[in-house]
Amino acid sequence: MNTRQEKLWKKILLEIEKTVSRANFLTLFKNTSLLSVEDSVVLISAPSLMIVDMLQKRFTEILSEYFEKELGNPHTITFTVKALPILTSPSENGPLFVESSVAAPTPLTIGHLPRVRPDFTFQNFAVSSSNQLAFVSSTTVASHIGTSYNPFFLYGPVGVGKTHLMHAIANEVYQKQPSKKILYVTSEEFTNEVVEAIRHNETAGMKRKFRSSYLLLIDDIQFIEGKERVQEELFHTFNILIDNRSQIVLSSDRPPHEIKRLEKRLSSRFSGGLSVDIEAPDFELKTAIILIKAKKFGFDLSIDIAKLIAEQAQDTRSLEGLLLRIYTQSTTLNQPLTVELAEKSLGLAKKESRTHIHADDVLEQICEFYQIKLTQLRGPKRDASLVRARQIAMYVLKHELHLTFVEIGNILGGRDHTTVMYGVEKIDGLVDTNTNLAADILGITKQLRG
Repeated sequence: MNTRQEKLWKKILLEIEKTVSRANFLTLFKNTSLLSVEDSVVLISAPSLMIVDMLQKRFTEILSEYFEKELGNPHTITFTVKALPILTSPSENGPLFVESSVAAPTPLTIGHLPRVRPDFTFQNFAVSSSNQLAFVSSTTVASHIGTSYNPFFLYGPVGVGKTHLMHAIANEVYQKQPSKKILYVTSEEFTNEVVEAIRHNETAGMKRKFRSSYLLLIDDIQFIEGKERVQEELFHTFNILIDNRSQIVLSSDRPPHEIKRLEKRLSSRFSGGLSVDIEAPDFELKTAIILIKAKKFGFDLSIDIAKLIAEQAQDTRSLEGLLLRIYTQSTTLNQPLTVELAEKSLGLAKKESRTHIHADDVLEQICEFYQIKLTQLRGPKRDASLVRARQIAMYVLKHELHLTFVEIGNILGGRDHTTVMYGVEKIDGLVDTNTNLAADILGITKQLRG
């Protein structure tokens, strides 16, 4: 990395550090580097396949935005592994991981289709009773474009595999018919395309783009509710694609008739094909998914550890976060992946049960977890990572110790009770949607309770 690239990467990392927790930043970004920026393609290296996968999934869009902001034009983000770790049977004194003998790592790009992950295929989708109908229906759609179920509407809560199945359909069609036009977008991206086309008087080009597709997939379609012009454009696009026997695949967190402020004619179109509900994964499915992901990342995971992770995960999205935590603990301490290490990583290590938790215990645990000092937690600085740690401390003090907002404010350096109230409400609103945050709080409270 030359001096110019090094300065650019440091600047972008400083911005990212403000938006993520310290634990996530140290785990995912600490050992990354910017290898090259050529022909609007950015190549970033990370120390393992798992971290590459997490960065690719969670930070590709935000990294793209930062590079566009700094360099003035859109860039494609790609990743590569510095030294791919391969799990070996360690000797008594030997290292747990050894570097691959591959001379040069192969870049892992965003995908052969824009916005479609190449690893989201039918072959690596774990199937159980909760998603079997959705899986079978998706494979049928991919094999009979525009004829079997059109439109195909997948719905269910967060983290049940809707996006995976949509990408799998796109990958399957692309493999068989690479010359066909396949478009995958989120409803937000579709909305932005419509808005920008109207603003710049380029609606004709936007219409050609979507109406000429052979397979159109729109994720999280519920977010177009209340957007009249966007719904109108989608309605006409919908009709043209159906007439052309092109395939439409949609996903949502609820069925069409429950999407509020959705035009009746559009709701009717959505319901005109096949709508399939995907239920929350059961314990067996979560365990299977963990084992599949562990194999993908190149290390051996016992079924006992997989079960332990499955018990703690609320949905499939939180599985990777918990797996990453255990993996990081193993590599950092250079210890094998045992049940005991997994329990320690997840805050489940058995210890003498506490009959009483003191406020000082909470602050000590928060500081240890986020690797900050008590003076920083109580101090005036408002760095994003410190603010989040304080808000979590407020949340835990309120829900575990049932202290008043005034008492919590005094404990955290004499802060006003309204600040504490806002902090608690902020975390209350995030724990249901932010699985990584929920996992962090679970680990902290488990440690406190012993």
